[in-house]
Amino acid sequence: MGQRIHFVVDPQGWCCMGLIIFVWLYNTVFIPKVILFPHYEEGNISVVAVLCYYFCSLFCIASLFRASVADPGKLPENPKIPITEREYWELCNKCNMMRPKRSHHCSRCGHCVRRMDHHCPWINNCVGEDNHWLFLQLCFYTQILSSYTLILDFCHYYYFLPLKKESW
Repeated sequence: MGQRIHFVVDPQGWCCMGLIIFVWLYNTVFIPKVILFPHYEEGNISVVAVLCYYFCSLFCIASLFRASVADPGKLPENPKIPITEREYWELCNKCNMMRPKRSHHCSRCGHCVRRMDHHCPWINNCVGEDNHWLFLQLCFYTQILSSYTLILDFCHYYYFLPLKKESW
């Protein structure tokens, strides 16, 4: 997996990333203030539930950052093609560079990416050979955090006793 930092200059991607960070911050501040902390103070949930929520939230934003800045498998300007593999390479008709088969040119990023899956505006990056695992990790942690939040919301309205004092 590549260790280079990759940054895409794309205003639409910045808007999507900003929206994700806003939603993440809102849920990291609002959900604990309205649901977790009041129910913790009244003894309905343990400190473990609060810590698990914050760990899920931290893993989610960390995986978002890692998937956003990781190199997706961008091809170098002058790739060194071994003689035995020349038959597996082709010419890109958009950037006129030699690229291995199963590579695609991303019109958003303006370069060819090895084993490109798609350009994801939510991470403002292509999903390719070198960051595919990070993208799947982001999807996993986002699903965990979303499920945990839905369970907490369900418990808040249907399982826990009504709060004795308002949290506002």
